[in-house]
Amino acid sequence: MKVLRFGKKRISVPDRKGLRKNPLRARPIFFGVLVLLIGMSLWLYRFSAGLFPVREVVFSGNMHLSEGELMTITGIDKNESLLTLSAKGLSTKLLQSPWIRDVSIRKEFPYRILIKIGETSPFAILETKGRTFLIDERGRMLEELKGTVPFLPIINADPFRNHDNFMEALNLAKAIKDRQIATERTRVEIVADKGPENISMVLDNVVIKVGHGDYEQKLNRLFALEDEIKKRAITVDYVDLRFANKVVVKPISEVVR
Repeated sequence: MKVLRFGKKRISVPDRKGLRKNPLRARPIFFGVLVLLIGMSLWLYRFSAGLFPVREVVFSGNMHLSEGELMTITGIDKNESLLTLSAKGLSTKLLQSPWIRDVSIRKEFPYRILIKIGETSPFAILETKGRTFLIDERGRMLEELKGTVPFLPIINADPFRNHDNFMEALNLAKAIKDRQIATERTRVEIVADKGPENISMVLDNVVIKVGHGDYEQKLNRLFALEDEIKKRAITVDYVDLRFANKVVVKPISEVVR
């Protein structure tokens, strides 16, 4: 212990060496400061939780999901403070919905929060095991359907049993959508329930054997031949696009190049 003299007064100052030699002396001070900091943090949190309560939640960009559905997903309490409301937490909750592709959140003090939704678009219809689903371009199921949706290609496959075939069917569906074939036909169905070499599609009850890959080139060959088939008024059993640089049409006996 050191003694400092200031005039007639004597002040005792703890010796640092003594504290180092006996660290137990510093523990009460440390724990006292820690308790004080925790108490202040709790007080500040409770104080801030009462400031700037959420009075208005504004959604934009949502087409399929209603504002009520979005509020349920976010779980926002109207008495919650904008200060303590986590934008990252809200985004995580919203992105759990397969309909939501991206989210942008902005707080507008003193009482408003703006949430911009980027929804995914229905890409195709999946028929599997007697059930029908809307799916996006990545193959994620959006919702189960009870009826039919026009202007979308139908994929008949099992995404869980044969994932590779299912992904190839998605690639073929993209080529079909790029050509806007589904909007011009009564029904466009992709059948991918066997090996990739057996992937086929049905256009207005005509079976088209497509096989694996080169979908744009194969579709180009198919529609270059379509006018000739119509002129001949042929009842087609099936069309085979799996051969390079040619199209086989049955029941015609010859190969149409």
